Parts: sequence; structure tokens; C-alpha cells
Amino acid sequence: MKIALVGYGKMGQAIERQALKRGHSVVLRITSKNRDELTVAALQRADVVIEFTNPEAAFHNVSFCLNAGASVVCGSTGWNAQIPEVEAMANANNSGFLWASNFSVGVNVFFEINSLLAKLLAPHSEYRPTMQEIHHLQKKDAPSGTAISLAEQIIDSNSRYSSWHLGNKTIDDRLAIEALREENVPGTHEIRWESEVDEIAITHTAKNRDGFALGAVLAAEFLNGKQGIFRMKDVLGI
Repeated sequence: MKIALVGYGKMGQAIERQALKRGHSVVLRITSKNRDELTVAALQRADVVIEFTNPEAAFHNVSFCLNAGASVVCGSTGWNAQIPEVEAMANANNSGFLWASNFSVGVNVFFEINSLLAKLLAPHSEYRPTMQEIHHLQKKDAPSGTAISLAEQIIDSNSRYSSWHLGNKTIDDRLAIEALREENVPGTHEIRWESEVDEIAITHTAKNRDGFALGAVLAAEFLNGKQGIFRMKDVLGI
């Protein structure tokens, strides 16, 4: 499989390492310094585009690739409101599009545990949830896309909560997400359900970027040759 990398920072380089290990090749590497090389002709050399940039650049990058007829795996977060628009572009151009707030296999299993726990505790109003996420200092969006996904799962599974807010205390029906930024932290997410008598906590801790990078390559392998909108649930058969 031939891959175009749009975004070639630490994450893009980790994706390249995983792709090469799995026998793929990288035919295009786009950074902020060579964005003029992101052309329709260049994209035609690739089977799949993997886009990992930032909230400001993601919509432009993804829409350009989809309108060029390329299929795109996207891991940029912080631009959720525009995702339905690019999904419509993918369908209009008969392309494939797969977005995930987190590509780690472990995190996607964690998502399933989170949803189940929220459903199990839904009848028990004495338990109140709080969330905390910790990431490296370079991460621009807060809370993280993964934390937002976790919060939305709780909201969907438990009718006592209707929204989330950035903070350290759940207030009425607004679920709290505390976002911390520390040096050299790939990503930690914790959800706590606390009552007056006990507490249940689930945590996912990333040790490095390799899990995210491998998941992105697995997603690209899955998307190659397909049309339509997909998620990591489809890749992992969850």
C-alpha cells in the first residue's frame, strides 16, 4: 500500500515507522513548509492519505484530499463540528473517510468499557462521574478529542447527563472534564464514578505514540479500496 502522510511531525514519523514495518511505502510527506506539494497529481500516487495535523489545518487538508478523490484516514482532533461536512464530501466523491479521536486499539477497547460502565451505573444516581485527561505540552486542543468521545459516550448511555464542560467538578447534568498539560505525557484518560460509600475508576495510559501510529496504519489498511464513512469500530470489528 502506498501512503501519503499529511502532517509529518512526531506522530507522522511514528506512523511512517509502523507503515514501513508492515511492508507499506510512504510516497508523500507534507509539512507546513511544503504544503504547495499537496496537489491532485501527488495524491494520485497514493492509495490512502493519513492526515495528522492540527484543528486549524485539518478541514482544509481533508477536504482538499477528498475532493481530489483520495480516501483519508484522519486523526486530527478539535474540529468536530466540521466533520459532517467532510463526510458529505467523501460520499459525493465516492471516497473513503475514517476519522477517530484515538486510533489506539487499547483506547477503543477502553471506549467500550466506558460505555458499558455508564449504562450499568445509569440507574444508580448516587454515583457521580468526573473525568481527567493529561497530555504533553504541545497538544493544542483541550479537552482532548479522546476525552470528548468518552464524555459523549457517558452522555449517550446515561440520561442524567446532557453536556460536558471543562472543569474539575460535575455540576448538575454537566459532566466535568479536567484537562492537564505536562511534559512528555503521550496521553492518560481517567473516569471516576464516586458515591458516598465507594468509587469506581477506569484508566487508560499510553506509554508512547506507537499504539496510535499502529492503529492509524491498521485503519489505512482497512480503508484501502473502500468507499463510505467508517470508524475504528469497523476496523476492529467491535
